[in-house]
Amino acid sequence: MTVSPQPAISRFPVPALADLPGDVRARLLAVQEKSGFIPNVFLVLAHRPEEFRAFFAYHDALMDKPGNLSKAEREMIVVATSSANQCQYCVIAHGAILRIRAKNPLIADQVAANYRKADITPRQKAMLDFALKVCNHAYAVGDDDIATLAGHGFDAEDAWDIAAIAAFFAMSNRIANVTNMRPNDEFYRLGR
Repeated sequence: MTVSPQPAISRFPVPALADLPGDVRARLLAVQEKSGFIPNVFLVLAHRPEEFRAFFAYHDALMDKPGNLSKAEREMIVVATSSANQCQYCVIAHGAILRIRAKNPLIADQVAANYRKADITPRQKAMLDFALKVCNHAYAVGDDDIATLAGHGFDAEDAWDIAAIAAFFAMSNRIANVTNMRPNDEFYRLGR
């Protein structure tokens, strides 16, 4: 039996761990220690260490902060907008994180396929309606959109967070698509 080689994780060069700056290498090893593998996004973006640092600093500021949005809801935003942007890497990787954070093996597939039919709350649907408007028609966001969010218990800071997550991952989705970033096989099994 012939074993096919694993497809490349990027169409751009992926540096060896030993060749990375110490802080970048330490971040990759810390992620590997926690999850058991290094997500390919870390390896691909390490191609440009300064951009890697900026990307993950903003990622962490958006995704790991306390606030009115749960970590699962933040991941829902990523999955829904990444699906709209046709980003396989982010749908698969953040879908795995969503399944784990929501403690629900079905939610990521539902949100990625059509969040409007997913088993989510009206509050979460309003959140994703706004996130998708930011994703697809940010120029059309108006006071009525903020008022709709407020009607579901979201304040102005929450609206900023939803918009910032949608916008940040729009950039991330485009980089992932251009680099041809391949999701790690491990992501497909997580949270199932």
